[in-house]
Amino acid sequence: LIGYPVPNQIFTTPVSVRFKDIDALGHVNNAVIITYFEEGRKAFFLDHFQDGDPTAFNFILARIESDFLHPVRLTHTPEVRRWVEFVGQTSFGFIYELADPQNTDTLLARGRSVQVCFDYAKREKTPVPAAMQQVLNAYLVDGA
Repeated sequence: LIGYPVPNQIFTTPVSVRFKDIDALGHVNNAVIITYFEEGRKAFFLDHFQDGDPTAFNFILARIESDFLHPVRLTHTPEVRRWVEFVGQTSFGFIYELADPQNTDTLLARGRSVQVCFDYAKREKTPVPAAMQQVLNAYLVDGA
């Protein structure tokens, strides 16, 4: 995809389009697409770090952006594909695609986010933990 480099390893999460996701125009509301990206992030961290405690997510979302490419309908069965764009000292970036596996020629949405590791008690950013770096590096874009 132009402008969105793809690594060898991608983490994929299926999402369900719920009736309440649909707006008056008959497609998934744009804000819900961001929620689908969030579901992909959550699934990634639960899968790799096995911790369902929300306080264990030691990062904050600093930035998110999305390109809405095609309407997502109630009949779609999309999946969120995500990988790592960069790992910095205190932050890391994800790239997302929302795709319909039944129609591989059409990408529904794409996006980027930046997460900053954060100590909530001290209210300050912290270095990306070594264990997290190791997992993130497995999904890192080559040459990043």
